[in-house]
Amino acid sequence: DKKDNKNDLIKRAPVVTIMGHVDHGKTTILDAFRNSNVVSKEAGGITQHIGAYQINKNDKKITFIDTPGHEAFSNMRARGSKTTDIIILVVAADDGLKPQTIESISHAKAAKVPMILAINKIDLPAADPDKIRNELLNYEIIVEKLSGDVLDVEISALKKTNLEKLENAIHLQADLLNLTANPKRSARGVVIESKLEKGRGSVATVLVQKGTLKVGDIFVSGSEWGKVKALINDRGEKIKEAPPSLPVEVLGFDSNPLAGDDFIVVDNENKARKIAEYRSKKN
Repeated sequence: DKKDNKNDLIKRAPVVTIMGHVDHGKTTILDAFRNSNVVSKEAGGITQHIGAYQINKNDKKITFIDTPGHEAFSNMRARGSKTTDIIILVVAADDGLKPQTIESISHAKAAKVPMILAINKIDLPAADPDKIRNELLNYEIIVEKLSGDVLDVEISALKKTNLEKLENAIHLQADLLNLTANPKRSARGVVIESKLEKGRGSVATVLVQKGTLKVGDIFVSGSEWGKVKALINDRGEKIKEAPPSLPVEVLGFDSNPLAGDDFIVVDNENKARKIAEYRSKKN
């Protein structure tokens, strides 16, 4: 990789991963955000077919990655792919910390990524947000209310309470991180998930991290190489190019790449073939 010229860098959307224990409302939060982003003419919601999507409110964008369980996340982290800028830890206000919550905390710490605490289900009678804040002290997570530096927001994903507050917390954290990327270079990114689809072959969801990915680009990913045949956004629409922080489905793989594999656009097929061959021998 080469260093980007400072003058070419522009602000990019933060990439946010939502983690937490099963049943604590991760999916409901993702759905609430996604639906708030669905234009009214699309009422009935969009069918989610890729593991990541971007919302855009008042020209402020956020990219969400839906963690496909901890195993895939560990796999991505173990392979050194820095996919996420911010982690949202979801804890149900009526339930407290559970094994997967604790696992999420250790992931966030190991990834050295800032965390925002979302205390969900505050509409329930048994909800006790302060109990959650105190329990987290055992894991050295001190929220702002207890004079720490972790932002926390009390929400109800089901009732859509305080979702804007959570969005604002994400933008606030993103501003502190000052996230930038150069869109004017050849694209680099990371594979979030991949699957084999009937009639479409190997399809991978790629998060573009630098540069702009275009249809027709030659790429190397892991020990695979190929040519981008089509790019499809999270709404299932075909697009011609994908800027930094945008997750897209890429068609053009010969076989399935692995979650966490890099995705690098190269100048020509010859170069791509050589890199792929070298990598597969190395494996």
